[in-house]
Amino acid sequence: MEWTFVDIIWSMVAFFFWFMIIWMFIGVFGDIFRRDDISGWAKAGWIALIFFLPFLGILIYMIARPKMTEQDKRLMAEALERERRLSGYSVADEIAKAAQLRDAGTISADEFEAIKSRALA
Repeated sequence: MEWTFVDIIWSMVAFFFWFMIIWMFIGVFGDIFRRDDISGWAKAGWIALIFFLPFLGILIYMIARPKMTEQDKRLMAEALERERRLSGYSVADEIAKAAQLRDAGTISADEFEAIKSRALA
């Protein structure tokens, strides 16, 4: 079989779309099992749907799933805290810097309290 330029491009596009569908299947499969807010039967139903109707099932799941759950918020907060620790961020340092700015007259006492409460949150 001779390969023409169009055959090569078509093969690349087909490979890309197969790879994309498999990647989306794995991502949705992982998301279903990661969630705490979905019951076992609902997880089984979603898995059956994306197994028997992969493209349509993935599309329906992406439309129907909750955008942000409490679990997602908690995971994001934990990741942010890890990043702060790795970068050397310290709540005490932040409050000390704000106190210096307040003592120098750069910020008001209300602004200092706002910064302090944000750092402690």
